[in-house]
Amino acid sequence: MGMTFLIVTICIALAFDVLNGFHDAANSIATIVSTRVLTPQAAVLWAAFFNFIAMFIFAPRVADTISKIVKIDPADTVYMIVIFSGLIGAMLWDLVTWWLGLPTSSSHALIGGLSGAALAYGGWDTLRMDMLIITIKFIVFAPVLGFAMGFFLIIALYWIFKNARPSTIDSGFRKGQLLSAACYSIGHGANDAQKTMGVIMALLLAGNALPADAKLSLFNPQTSWIIFSCQIAISLGTAFGGWRIVKTMGMKITKLKPIGGFCAELAGAATLFLATHFGIPVSTTHTITGSIIGVGSATTPFSRIKWGIATRIVIAWALTIPASAAVAALCFYLGQFLQAHL
Repeated sequence: MGMTFLIVTICIALAFDVLNGFHDAANSIATIVSTRVLTPQAAVLWAAFFNFIAMFIFAPRVADTISKIVKIDPADTVYMIVIFSGLIGAMLWDLVTWWLGLPTSSSHALIGGLSGAALAYGGWDTLRMDMLIITIKFIVFAPVLGFAMGFFLIIALYWIFKNARPSTIDSGFRKGQLLSAACYSIGHGANDAQKTMGVIMALLLAGNALPADAKLSLFNPQTSWIIFSCQIAISLGTAFGGWRIVKTMGMKITKLKPIGGFCAELAGAATLFLATHFGIPVSTTHTITGSIIGVGSATTPFSRIKWGIATRIVIAWALTIPASAAVAALCFYLGQFLQAHL
């Protein structure tokens, strides 16, 4: 269990970051594509650029939270297997839900994976429950806040522009969606890329590759490469996009006009900015879904919102943490078996 395994696991963490961007590209571009403001190809490049520049806007507080969910003991090299197993569990769940076209949370898959592997290793004592509980609370709070912001923002804008021509509103908010999509992509790049940064920091601390008091910062030569590599990885994943989920998010839940897309993206961005500022890892998927449904609820009869699709999404959300935790635990047991017999 040496430097080679550490490097391989860091590469897997970056692969997860690419997969996160790929899986969650729909969060950033679904509304701007469904309202035909940008083509899918132009939209993913737009989102990828703003994913990348997020590192210059937000301090890595989410990364600090993630790095502390599993209690790290630098003297115990098994912790690297715990993190490795957690990453594999999260990636497998992401791939399954991408194939099914379900916009589940890569963030919660990662948290579930890390938690499941840690529990398999040492039980509840290996987890920082205070960090975990904050994250679990925001499973509910983030989409509810996104829903509320989207609902009230669209009502406010309809009242403000009640005397404007529909064609003028449509034209104006098509341009406005470029701004709102950029804001949402910044929030996505900040919150989600930082989760992988936190995993890599935990790996390096567990492998004694960094001093225990090392800080993640763009201005720290020891750790700045982590920030750059994670932002590049998530941007590359977003640039390749996940079209199956784009169709679910932007076209199947409810039909959006440019003003609705603007409100959903802006509401989601505001939620992500708030969470990232306070270092809370939230689901960008849950956030934008709540925002879209909030906008749809204010502008569309409830009967016309496709609640069957929304129900499938909620069920997938509920399964994400336990499913990824179970897969990660199995990976950990398999790793232990192979280590003992090879």
